Amino acid sequence: MEMETAKGPPQCYRPLEGKVALVTGASRGIGAGIARNLASKGAKLILNYTSPTSTQICNDLASQLTEAYGVQHIVVQADMGSLSGPGYIIQTAVSKIPNLRLDIIVNNAGILTVGNISDCNMEDFDRVYSVNVRGPLLLMMAALPYLPYDRSGRVVNVSSISATIGLLGQSIYGGSKAALDAMTRSWARELANRATVNSINPGPVITDMWQTADLTQSTVTNDVKAHVTLAPLAQVRRGIDDEGTAVKWL
Repeated sequence: MEMETAKGPPQCYRPLEGKVALVTGASRGIGAGIARNLASKGAKLILNYTSPTSTQICNDLASQLTEAYGVQHIVVQADMGSLSGPGYIIQTAVSKIPNLRLDIIVNNAGILTVGNISDCNMEDFDRVYSVNVRGPLLLMMAALPYLPYDRSGRVVNVSSISATIGLLGQSIYGGSKAALDAMTRSWARELANRATVNSINPGPVITDMWQTADLTQSTVTNDVKAHVTLAPLAQVRRGIDDEGTAVKWL
């Protein structure tokens, strides 16, 4: 689809006016919250989602943001876990946005699996690492020619506290997020003259990712309890405002 024309009224405080922001995994949860926050600051949006079942959801979100904040948008379906998906997102953006400059990239798409060592299998390993690790790398490789050259770019990787605190049953997921954090540090050095690169590590946030991880209710409950025990606020957050705000300031 062509980039939708802005229709909504401009807001008073729009520091991202004219900027282009790409958010992966943007159809729901943390990704949707980040997209909403960026739109409220005036950013043009490239919203990615994976599954055809999310087409209507993501299109509706994009239309709502255009109506509410007067921002332009394009919506791109692509699997971040495939070899071609990340590059396809950038190719689509290039074809729809003249003289594309990617001011903001938010690597948010991710999947979760929980299982002890004895339960781990290579199918889960490959899928989680293809989305959570390889996907962001391929996206950055494809996006590199379109990043700013004046140090104004922003790259934010959505990681997890699972990368550092060692939760039970998260060998695969926690390891993938630790890898993302490691890439973040490398990219921060490599791209120092073009963009700042950071990761955010949310604690327990109840989003659709928990429901799509094929976990039993007891497993979800126990895993969330483990997060809560180690979180300073000692509570589960059902909203995603904090993540959107963190991305805004980075």
